[in-house]
Amino acid sequence: MELMATKPRRAPRRTQALSKDVIVRAATELLDAEGENALTLRALTVRLATGYGAIYHHVADRDDLLGAATDDIIGRMVTGLATDAEPRQALRSLALGLFDAIDAHPWAGTQISREPWRPALLDIYESIGRHLRSLQVPERAVPGSAGVLVNYILGVAGQNAANARALADGKTDRSAFLATVATRWAHLDPARYPSLHKAGAHLRDHDDREQFLAGVDLILAGIETVHRPGKDDLP
Repeated sequence: MELMATKPRRAPRRTQALSKDVIVRAATELLDAEGENALTLRALTVRLATGYGAIYHHVADRDDLLGAATDDIIGRMVTGLATDAEPRQALRSLALGLFDAIDAHPWAGTQISREPWRPALLDIYESIGRHLRSLQVPERAVPGSAGVLVNYILGVAGQNAANARALADGKTDRSAFLATVATRWAHLDPARYPSLHKAGAHLRDHDDREQFLAGVDLILAGIETVHRPGKDDLP
């Protein structure tokens, strides 16, 4: 007796209403677990047990969804910072918060530079600008000072995240990698590379966050020195 072919069963549809927050959080989980290439609207409909129409009701397309997820990550980080900290410490905390957020969500760092008009970057600039004004940086110097800080923060955080991804193949251990580089630096010609030759002795204990904050402190010290109260602004 010939058996009749049966149609495959469809996955059960969700019974709860779908909100933009739910969609964005699901997209974030997918991005964190499988990377940016894994984020497709089809994958999201499966994850949320819903149809395309329910998702398109809240986001325009995949790029809009990726931007919304980035806005959410950065927005929650910025608004979660203490509001009573003194300006210099507030800027250090903001910088380190962004460094950690991009380290945890590398795709967000990439997305910020793609669409600089979205809330993620605007919130960063607004927060940095506010704290620079509290440091008594002259108004006409705030945009340039904020730009230097933003470029440093996003540039170093993005590079750190890229390095972490390169070592995340399961074949390379960070400690082993640093030890290898330290050994190579130790064997450099000290006459030609004196600084690197000496730095190799400390590379095994290298701390990315500590080095990052050292850079932030240098920039802030420069801003405060150039624009300290009572000093004429540079032309």
